[in-house]
Parts: sequence; structure tokens; C-alpha cells
Amino acid sequence: MLRYGLLIVFSFGLLIPQSVQSADNKNKPGAWTEVPTDDADYPLQGEYLGSVVNDCRQCESVGLQVVAMGDAKFSAVSYRGGLPGYGWPIGGDRAKYQGTREGAVLTLTGEHQQITIENGHAIIRSVGEYARQVGSASFVTRQSATLGACRPCNAIALFDGTNTDLLKDGQMTEDGLLKEGTETRDAYGDFRLHLEFRLPYMPKAVGQARANSGIYVQSRYEVQVLDSFGLDGEFNECGSLYREVKPNLNMCLPPLSWQTYDIWFRAPRFDADGKKVQNANFTVWLNGVPVQENLDLPTPTGGGKRVGEGPNALPTKIQNHSNPVRFRNIWLVHYGVAGTSHNQQIASTEASNALAGLLQKIGYSKN
Repeated sequence: MLRYGLLIVFSFGLLIPQSVQSADNKNKPGAWTEVPTDDADYPLQGEYLGSVVNDCRQCESVGLQVVAMGDAKFSAVSYRGGLPGYGWPIGGDRAKYQGTREGAVLTLTGEHQQITIENGHAIIRSVGEYARQVGSASFVTRQSATLGACRPCNAIALFDGTNTDLLKDGQMTEDGLLKEGTETRDAYGDFRLHLEFRLPYMPKAVGQARANSGIYVQSRYEVQVLDSFGLDGEFNECGSLYREVKPNLNMCLPPLSWQTYDIWFRAPRFDADGKKVQNANFTVWLNGVPVQENLDLPTPTGGGKRVGEGPNALPTKIQNHSNPVRFRNIWLVHYGVAGTSHNQQIASTEASNALAGLLQKIGYSKN
């Protein structure tokens, strides 16, 4: 049996604000592209990992995702068994909380438990007449297993922080990051794409207004980019094929974390008469974890429906949704223009080899 795993770097302790709001945010109140020094909620937001004593008086792992909603208000989700992609089984038990911060202390209340967080440490208590401490958790920082992935020798460096020559209307920040709102100058058929993105911190924004962008593969199929940290993983959230297929699980990390997409795309096939004979196919990893696996997609998504499908390759876009999402380390391995079964086989083999290499790296194997 093939087991999935995630290479994770943990750093315990509270994340302390260390830089000011960037100049890019002057025209976008409430959107930080750097760690804020003037927001007391930000240090409390993030992931926590620890243990609790369950109803059978057995100790088990627990994960916690805490989301800042602005003005000292918070929501949170606890995960029985660990965090998404690290211990929590897909579809496993979760519990939701709401809370407020008073000074440096955050208190979250759910149906069966209350959580108090201070200085990067969470105390978990039962509620009711016999309330008592049942567990604790500490602040952790996770990192994608594919963060900083070196491009293969046959890859095209679409953006490496030095120039935007291969991107149309591409704009860079002063520190060498790519801004949202660009597209590839060339069109690519079947390919593997790696990119890294950083979502702005927008605590008062909700839904599709919270750090929205998207990767429009061939201008037709959108892989959603959104601050979905602590949400349910719906069909319009990060990791989804926008409004068509929701992700297998929500692997979105907190805003201002560097995150990764690895996308294997096989374009649809058409016969000599222009009739589609095979759907587009996607495998998508979000932060090193498969969230779409060998997915046949019968239709374009969102705005791509206006473009429609065809045998011609089109540029791939990074959507401008008026939120300051930043990108880096973007490279693409092109397998050729769609139309041959050989290209399909190469793409499939590439995805399988990459997964096998990651599993071997972290010590997993077939049983």
C-alpha cells in the first residue's frame, strides 16, 4: 500500500512581528504583505499541535488552526489526530470555536471545550460543571516539502526573481517578488508547473475577498489561490479547480507563509474533426500534499468557460483579483503540444516519479 507523507519543518514558539506594513499596502487598507508590527491579533493566528485526553482517558494528538478575523475576533478549528496533512485523517473529527482577545490572551469557546492561548501556548479545558484541563498545544510553523524546489535541467525558468522576460506585463516588487496579474508570453500544452506564493494578511476580509488570485492553466482552468486557512476546503477555496472540484483536503497554511503549488497538466485531446475525445487531466499538490489526483476535468472553470476548450494551447495566467499576492520560483517542464499519447505517458510518469521520490525522501515505502 502506498502511503502519502509530508516533509515538515516545525518551529515551536510564538511568531513575533518583525517588519512593517509594506508600501504596496498603502492603497489597500487591511492587507499586509509583510509581518505587521501594529496588529496584536497576528501573533496568535496560526497552527498549534499538542495532545488531549479523550473521553476514554486515552492521550491522543490534536491540531488547532486559529484564524484572526480583525478587531480582536477569532475563529478556530481543532482536528482530532493532528493537523491536515499531518495526522488528521481526511474526513476525521473536527470542532469549531469562536473567541476574542483581551490583551495578549485569546479565549476560544466551542461546544465541548474552551481554549486559552497566550505566548504561543494553548491550554484546552472541558466545559460544564466539572470543567478541567484536558490538554495543551504549542505554536508550530509548517513548511511545504516542495518549498524551494530546484528546477530540473529541462525546465523553463518562468520567474527566478531577476526579470520578467518570459511573462507579459509582469511586474516585480523591490525585493524581487512577482506581483499578481501576468501571463506567460508563450503557450504550453502538457506541462508540470511549480510556483511559490505568499498570501497577504487580510484579517477583516472574508470569502473571495480574502487574498484572492488564481493560476489559470491555459487561460481555461483555474487552480484557486485564496486565503482558505482554517476553512472547510470547498469548491471555491484554495486547492480547488474553481467552482468545479473541491480539494481532497484543505492544505492552506496561514497567510504570509510561503506556500507551494505543483501542478501536472495534460491538455484535452481532439480528433481531426475537432471533437474532444479526452478531457483535461490534473494532479495538484498544495504544500507538498496531493489535493487533486489524476482528475479528469470535463469543462473549463469560472472565467475560462468564456474562452472554451480547443486543441490550441493558450498562455497560463496569474490572476489579478486586486489583492497583493506575491510569487517566486516559478518554473515549468513542457512536455509538448497536446495531441499524442506519448505526451500523456510522460506527464503521468513524471507525476508518479515525483511522488515516489518524495515518499522515499521521508522514509515511506510500499508495503
